[in-house]
Amino acid sequence: MDFVNSFMNFVVPPASLVMLALAWPTLSFINACEWAYGLFYYESMENKVVIITGASSGLGEQIAYEYAKRGAILVLVARRDTRLRGISENARQIGAKHVMIVAADVIKEDECRRFITETMSFYGRVDHLVNATSLGHTFYFEEVNDTSTFPHLMDINFWGNVYPTYVALPYLRQTKGRIIVNASVENWFPLPRMSLYSAAKAALVNFYETLRLEVKEDVGITIATHGWIGTDITRGKNMVDNGAEMQWREEREVQASGGAVDEFAKLIVAGACRGDPYVKHPSWYDAFLLYKAFAPKILGWTFRLLLGAENGRQTSLIGVGKPLYLEPASPKKPSSPMIGSRATYVQQMKVE
Repeated sequence: MDFVNSFMNFVVPPASLVMLALAWPTLSFINACEWAYGLFYYESMENKVVIITGASSGLGEQIAYEYAKRGAILVLVARRDTRLRGISENARQIGAKHVMIVAADVIKEDECRRFITETMSFYGRVDHLVNATSLGHTFYFEEVNDTSTFPHLMDINFWGNVYPTYVALPYLRQTKGRIIVNASVENWFPLPRMSLYSAAKAALVNFYETLRLEVKEDVGITIATHGWIGTDITRGKNMVDNGAEMQWREEREVQASGGAVDEFAKLIVAGACRGDPYVKHPSWYDAFLLYKAFAPKILGWTFRLLLGAENGRQTSLIGVGKPLYLEPASPKKPSSPMIGSRATYVQQMKVE
């Protein structure tokens, strides 16, 4: 067996590269045909029921508007329904046939079952499930003083997608519906200060890739993978007193705006309606997959070279959306877990 593995280690990598080079023109032609087909034949969302989690801000909000333009019926889900009221009214004005808002926490299975049941009771069907809930971070792993935040990150980025999918899956089978997943390039692209976020996104992508094989053609799955979207290195840095605590706010509770988020939302909805298995924005970073597979050391050297000029650990090179200026949490109404930090800078959260 050792001889077979040694032989395969020697033969398979170069053989795969040769096969890929030979097949590349054919694959490109097939992709071009699928793209052209999608321009004329796509799923009409008129009066289709779409459930969107994390819809109170950011990417989830923009996705809701894109579905509204297509005449869909929306079920908007977030932990608090305060902002959902204004978003629902905007969606109606844009073109949504009907909008239901539901206050629910997607990391709790019983609450996921509640909003799925309410949707089925009122509309009788579910056509698309959009899991837009996400929470990022920009801290070094070794600098965390309170590890109780670790499960919180995994809950939101992983279980906050799995539970709604688990409950909605039987109903999506009935309509041959689709699941849309908010993933990230960090699921395979190594970036500092995003260790837990990257781990959660990697688990998420692998879960849905496996689920895709299990459900076969009964339910479609679109994995939307984004890179980092325009930010200034100095934004999101804010001086605070030593010993200040950093309040965590989930992406669904924070307003985000900007052309990059809007554009990504348009690409996601258009791709889902075409039945695309993947939506990537931007797509150029896929070139690094070859380096990761066949020359991981070069990829590592490149990152160390690019990130070597970083001066200290005061602010992140990577960030998405608007900077958050966070205040110490109120002891009466804590909205999320806290991190006790000795750092003198408030890190910029990643808003997708």
